[in-house]
Amino acid sequence: MSRDVNNKYWDKELETMPREELEKKQLEDLKEIVQFAYDHAPYYKRSFDAAGVKPSDIKTLKDIQKFPFIDKRTQRDTQGVGSFLGELCAVPEEDVVFISTSSGSTGVPTMSPFTKKDFDEFQETESRWFWQVGMRPSDRYVHALNFSLYVGGPDVIGAQNLGALCIWGGTLPSERLLYVLKTYQPTVIWTSPSYAWQLGEKALKSGIDPKKDLNIKKIIVAGELGGSIEATRHAIEELWGAEVYDFYGLSDIFGACAAMCEAKNGLHIAENHILVETVDIHTGEVLEPGQVGELVFTTLRKHARPLIRFRTGDIGWIDTTPCSCGRTHGRIHINGRKDDMFIVSAVNVFPSDIEAVIRDLHGITGEYLIRVFEKDFTCKYSVEIEKNSDNPASDDAVAAEVSAALKARIGVKPAQVVVHPDGGLNTRSEHKSKRIIDERNLSYDI
Repeated sequence: MSRDVNNKYWDKELETMPREELEKKQLEDLKEIVQFAYDHAPYYKRSFDAAGVKPSDIKTLKDIQKFPFIDKRTQRDTQGVGSFLGELCAVPEEDVVFISTSSGSTGVPTMSPFTKKDFDEFQETESRWFWQVGMRPSDRYVHALNFSLYVGGPDVIGAQNLGALCIWGGTLPSERLLYVLKTYQPTVIWTSPSYAWQLGEKALKSGIDPKKDLNIKKIIVAGELGGSIEATRHAIEELWGAEVYDFYGLSDIFGACAAMCEAKNGLHIAENHILVETVDIHTGEVLEPGQVGELVFTTLRKHARPLIRFRTGDIGWIDTTPCSCGRTHGRIHINGRKDDMFIVSAVNVFPSDIEAVIRDLHGITGEYLIRVFEKDFTCKYSVEIEKNSDNPASDDAVAAEVSAALKARIGVKPAQVVVHPDGGLNTRSEHKSKRIIDERNLSYDI
């Protein structure tokens, strides 16, 4: 199927479908997938029966609220039970063509299986997101994401399906990747926001000006919150002279859950695949669209391992009002991870709030490290930053400026701001960066 490259939509009928029609289709798929999960996944049969609910209870979209939640612990506890793929899997292993795994950062890595149909729809959605940010068959695209079990690895296929010339970069060392960017002159790259920043810095230090010597027009970022933090996004855009777009994926579902459009006001979520709820982080009470809470996803079309009311651990909200781009699928806004949030003097603090401050200040490199600890039975935090080599201000003056900016933005100042010279923090990595160290004796179960 050939597409008009001037058409802003990959699938206009789907992307601009009136919400009434979209929700009608969601309800049809919800009824089917809940019944399928009950009939074929041992865990759901046991769980629904114990909760006193049955698939026929689904009459409206809100009826999903009658069903029990699942979470990462559910996945870990059922994985490998009864079969290799476990009790959440609803198809025989011979129907599964691909699995990805989570990073295991909050526990044992969990597998995410796909049937051939699941996988094809995953990549069809990815093609839609690529088209949405402006990728066209004339583009040269570098996929600089990890291919080793990571759910974002196969997304390069979505770019190939679109017709772009694809370079499977993977986790190339920076020097090699910069050679690829300079020699092949690609126009689009996808990596993490921290690595996009660090790669641009390394380019400058090696005598390559990303704006003049390279041809990158669009940078897609995912895996961290930076792409949705305006200060971080603008800093990367200024460094590269390119547009930055944030994507969002979950290994539990697929790597193509949501993506920015040209409005850059949240990320359109694939509501033809995912039913979104927002719930109170403590009580599980369902909140109205626009209210901040934990995002809960129900897969509508993934059959290998349906997820019914999966608590993602991501804190944010959904906006279902019309977007200026014309698309009707809701936009999610992510504030942070539930397990990364900490409370200081009754204030909820997310690392993303701290990053927004650090990236917006002049005279520092933008690198940072957060330490969360307890003192006198109270939660405290400190921030470590790097001062630019040409910044004449004293370390004390820089620390005071950062502390005041954090107090103004967040409401609570850090217990300490530690100032390092440029390059003094060990936070730079080839891809994701570790930015928070929790020194409290706490246990997180997501």
